[in-house]
This record gives sequence, structure tokens and C-alpha cells, in this order.
Amino acid sequence: MPFVNIKTPEGALSRSQKEEIVHRATDMLVEYFSEAARPHTMVLIEEVKDGGYGRADEIFILPDAYRAKEDG
Repeated sequence: MPFVNIKTPEGALSRSQKEEIVHRATDMLVEYFSEAARPHTMVLIEEVKDGGYGRADEIFILPDAYRAKEDG
């Protein structure tokens, strides 16, 4: 079973953006493994809370300008 795990800052993606990522990642894997992989493909989008990730000793907080706008 193909498995994709995407980690993103909490609040960075709207629900519709997450749905699009799931569909596009699934389509990409189907291109490689054939249509038979579609019902078995898992795409997990994990949202990491602000301050829960960093790089080079810097803890990241998602700026308001990069937060997703609510769907609707």
C-alpha cells in the first residue's frame, strides 16, 4: 500500500487545500503503480503546532499572513 505522510504547520492549509493534496498525491502514485493502487493509497496530512518544529536552532511560528483562510 503506498503511503504519503505530509507534515505542515497547523493552520497553513484550508480543508479544500488538504483535499486537493490528497487527490493530487493519490493521482501521482497511481501514475507510478497503476490504477490498482488507488483504493489502497493512504495520504496523511499531519499538522504540527506552532513551536513544534524548527531548523538550525530556530523554532518556527507560522506568521498570520501564511495562515489559511477558512473555506466557505
